[in-house]
Amino acid sequence: MGAQPVTDAAGPPADDTARASARAHAYGAAAHAARESYAKLVAVLAASTGDLALAEDALADAFAAALERWPTSGIPDNPEGWLITVARNRQRDAWKSAAARTSAPLDDAAEAEAAASVTGRGGVLLDPFDDVDPLRIPDKRLELCFACAHPAIDPAARTPLILQAVLGFDAGRIAAAYAIPTATMAQRLTRAKRRIARARIPFAVPDRRDLSERLPAVLEAVYGCAAITWRDDADSLAGEARHLALTLARLLEREPEAWALAALVTLSLARRRSGPYIPIDEQSPTSWDDRLIDEGETHLRRAAALRGSDRPGRFELEAAIQAAHLDRRRTGSTDWAALRTLYSALLVVAPSLGARVAAAAVIGRTDGTSAGLAALPPGGDAFQPWWATRADLLGRAGRDAEADAAYVRAIELTQEPELRTFLEGRRRTIRT
Repeated sequence: MGAQPVTDAAGPPADDTARASARAHAYGAAAHAARESYAKLVAVLAASTGDLALAEDALADAFAAALERWPTSGIPDNPEGWLITVARNRQRDAWKSAAARTSAPLDDAAEAEAAASVTGRGGVLLDPFDDVDPLRIPDKRLELCFACAHPAIDPAARTPLILQAVLGFDAGRIAAAYAIPTATMAQRLTRAKRRIARARIPFAVPDRRDLSERLPAVLEAVYGCAAITWRDDADSLAGEARHLALTLARLLEREPEAWALAALVTLSLARRRSGPYIPIDEQSPTSWDDRLIDEGETHLRRAAALRGSDRPGRFELEAAIQAAHLDRRRTGSTDWAALRTLYSALLVVAPSLGARVAAAAVIGRTDGTSAGLAALPPGGDAFQPWWATRADLLGRAGRDAEADAAYVRAIELTQEPELRTFLEGRRRTIRT
């Protein structure tokens, strides 16, 4: 009889167990690196070449190599450094290939510029990645943000591109936020990445002359990240949105809307987020983070001081709305009249469908449910908050049959399990 594998008393062969454990640890380390550093690594790789799609492909190859090698060779001391080294080698191969150098039609001047970027005098090949130290990876995400917001990029693609390239959302999740088909969004993102490479858009924070044109898309992307991850905690992408908002505000120093966005994201994180869904006006203030509230209010006061006598912007008003809700920790009650005033101002500056629906909900509290229903804007047939607000207002008015139908539609349109459970509970209340 041949040699038998060594086994545990009641389990798989010891070698198999060890391999499974090594594989699990390697996959865990790769997942952690992807979660914590993916966007930063893409930004560094793209800044080196100006080719965002190539950076993403090279990093994907690096992660695939990690999953193949780390279970046997062990997890490196610096996983991010290992990944960027492998990825930049993939980029180097692409840069050296004749196919890559001739894939995009360039005029004579552009061809000379492209050649100069990879060759020195006498045609000696240069390494465009020499300035990247994989052991000290810089955070280049803001530069990538502004590259994605360059005037050469289609305005409709700028914010979605930042959400994908810098904040790591996939095309499907971005498409859902914009209420368009995933395939449409994917095509839009692909075209934008090609435009960055072909136009050789520089990865840099622009000076004040160019800032005003690019800043709105960058602010909108950070805001979008916070909105998409509204149920997540501070250790998730919601916390990453706060980090980028604060970094941006400190970089720009005297831009009021940047500080207002930092206030808005920080105040949003201060609310109760995990566990069953509870509307903010029904939450216990003891579940809120006092430190984040104080910090957010500080940012909001700074934004107002920088604005001076000018009209407050969208993010300042939205941050003020959050602050008014959270002020209940001091007063013990929600100041619905103040919220109505703030929403009236917001609708002058940014009359989006979401803002108009939220304003209708507040009007229902201050002026009665009939006024709230009358304030609901048209065009909300596929907008979940529209149906949820209508259902709540109808329920408060005692119009139970209509409220039930509205709850059914709101539940159909709800993606988040916790929110769906909450709406189902409210529906049961009016049916009993």
